[in-house]
Amino acid sequence: MAALLHTCYRIGDIDRSVAFYASLGFEELRRAPIRDEAINVFMGLPGDGPRLELTYNHGVSEYEVGTGYGHIAVGVADLDGTLERLADQGIHPEKPPYRVREGGSRLCFVRDPDGYRIELIEKPGS
Repeated sequence: MAALLHTCYRIGDIDRSVAFYASLGFEELRRAPIRDEAINVFMGLPGDGPRLELTYNHGVSEYEVGTGYGHIAVGVADLDGTLERLADQGIHPEKPPYRVREGGSRLCFVRDPDGYRIELIEKPGS
Protein backbone atom coordinates (compact mmCIF):
# COMPACT_ATOMS: atom_id res chain seq x y z
CA MET A 1 0.00 0.00 0.00
CA ALA A 2 1.37 3.44 -0.91
CA ALA A 3 1.47 6.25 1.64
CA LEU A 4 2.09 9.98 1.26
CA LEU A 5 5.29 10.67 3.18
CA HIS A 6 5.91 14.40 2.79
CA THR A 7 5.72 17.50 0.61
CA CYS A 8 8.83 19.54 -0.24
CA TYR A 9 9.18 23.26 -0.98
CA ARG A 10 12.31 25.16 -1.84
CA ILE A 11 12.63 28.22 0.42
CA GLY A 12 14.71 31.39 0.44
CA ASP A 13 15.10 31.96 4.19
CA ILE A 14 14.97 29.22 6.83
CA ASP A 15 14.04 31.35 9.85
CA ARG A 16 11.29 33.20 8.00
CA SER A 17 9.71 29.97 6.72
CA VAL A 18 10.01 28.13 10.04
CA ALA A 19 8.28 31.06 11.80
CA PHE A 20 5.45 31.03 9.25
CA TYR A 21 4.76 27.31 9.59
CA ALA A 22 5.14 27.47 13.40
CA SER A 23 2.28 30.01 13.33
CA LEU A 24 0.16 27.28 11.73
CA GLY A 25 1.04 24.80 14.49
CA PHE A 26 3.94 23.00 12.79
CA GLU A 27 7.01 22.07 14.82
CA GLU A 28 10.55 21.88 13.52
CA LEU A 29 11.54 18.23 13.91
CA ARG A 30 15.06 18.18 12.49
CA ARG A 31 17.54 19.71 10.07
CA ALA A 32 19.62 17.65 7.69
CA PRO A 33 22.47 19.08 5.63
CA ILE A 34 22.82 17.92 2.04
CA ARG A 35 26.57 18.02 1.56
CA ASP A 36 27.62 21.68 1.18
CA GLU A 37 24.70 22.41 -1.12
CA ALA A 38 21.57 22.69 1.00
CA ILE A 39 19.76 22.12 4.28
CA ASN A 40 16.47 20.26 4.65
CA VAL A 41 14.27 21.42 7.51
CA PHE A 42 11.62 18.87 8.42
CA MET A 43 8.41 20.22 9.96
CA GLY A 44 5.36 18.39 11.24
CA LEU A 45 2.15 18.86 13.11
CA PRO A 46 2.16 17.46 16.66
CA GLY A 47 2.02 13.68 16.60
CA ASP A 48 2.08 13.42 12.80
CA GLY A 49 5.76 13.19 11.84
CA PRO A 50 7.82 15.13 9.28
CA ARG A 51 5.21 15.85 6.59
CA LEU A 52 6.74 19.11 5.31
CA GLU A 53 10.30 19.29 3.99
CA LEU A 54 11.63 22.83 3.50
CA THR A 55 14.78 22.83 1.36
CA TYR A 56 17.14 25.79 1.58
CA ASN A 57 19.76 25.80 -1.18
CA HIS A 58 22.76 27.89 -0.09
CA GLY A 59 22.93 31.18 -1.96
CA VAL A 60 19.40 31.03 -3.42
CA SER A 61 17.03 33.57 -1.87
CA GLU A 62 13.93 33.13 -4.05
CA TYR A 63 12.17 30.81 -6.49
CA GLU A 64 9.40 31.09 -9.03
CA VAL A 65 6.39 29.16 -7.77
CA GLY A 66 5.22 28.24 -11.28
CA THR A 67 1.80 27.76 -12.79
CA GLY A 68 1.29 24.10 -11.91
CA TYR A 69 1.29 24.48 -8.14
CA GLY A 70 -2.12 24.87 -6.47
CA HIS A 71 -1.98 24.83 -2.68
CA ILE A 72 -1.78 22.71 0.42
CA ALA A 73 -4.60 22.75 2.97
CA VAL A 74 -4.04 22.98 6.72
CA GLY A 75 -6.78 22.53 9.29
CA VAL A 76 -6.68 25.04 12.13
CA ALA A 77 -8.80 25.09 15.28
CA ASP A 78 -9.14 28.90 15.38
CA LEU A 79 -8.93 30.61 12.00
CA ASP A 80 -9.16 34.14 13.42
CA GLY A 81 -6.41 33.47 15.98
CA THR A 82 -4.20 31.93 13.30
CA LEU A 83 -4.69 34.96 11.06
CA GLU A 84 -3.79 37.27 13.96
CA ARG A 85 -0.49 35.39 14.49
CA LEU A 86 0.26 35.57 10.77
CA ALA A 87 -0.58 39.29 10.66
CA ASP A 88 2.19 39.84 13.23
CA GLN A 89 4.55 38.55 10.50
CA GLY A 90 3.00 40.78 7.82
CA ILE A 91 1.04 37.90 6.25
CA HIS A 92 -2.62 38.55 5.43
CA PRO A 93 -5.34 36.49 3.73
CA GLU A 94 -5.96 36.98 0.02
CA LYS A 95 -9.55 37.84 0.98
CA PRO A 96 -11.47 37.60 4.26
CA PRO A 97 -12.49 34.14 5.52
CA TYR A 98 -15.55 32.69 3.82
CA ARG A 99 -17.60 29.51 3.42
CA VAL A 100 -17.85 27.72 0.07
CA ARG A 101 -21.36 26.53 0.94
CA GLU A 102 -23.87 27.16 3.69
CA GLY A 103 -22.87 25.23 6.79
CA GLY A 104 -19.40 24.52 5.40
CA SER A 105 -16.12 25.26 7.14
CA ARG A 106 -14.72 28.78 7.18
CA LEU A 107 -11.58 29.06 5.09
CA CYS A 108 -9.18 31.47 3.46
CA PHE A 109 -5.91 31.44 1.56
CA VAL A 110 -2.59 32.96 2.56
CA ARG A 111 0.81 32.85 0.92
CA ASP A 112 3.85 31.64 2.80
CA PRO A 113 7.03 33.78 2.75
CA ASP A 114 8.09 32.21 -0.57
CA GLY A 115 4.74 32.73 -2.28
CA TYR A 116 3.24 29.24 -1.92
CA ARG A 117 -0.54 29.28 -1.40
CA ILE A 118 -1.81 27.71 1.80
CA GLU A 119 -5.52 27.08 2.35
CA LEU A 120 -6.47 27.47 6.00
CA ILE A 121 -9.62 25.54 6.90
CA GLU A 122 -11.19 26.08 10.30
CA LYS A 123 -11.69 22.72 11.99
CA PRO A 124 -12.68 23.30 15.62
CA GLY A 125 -10.89 20.78 17.80
CA SER A 126 -7.93 20.45 15.38
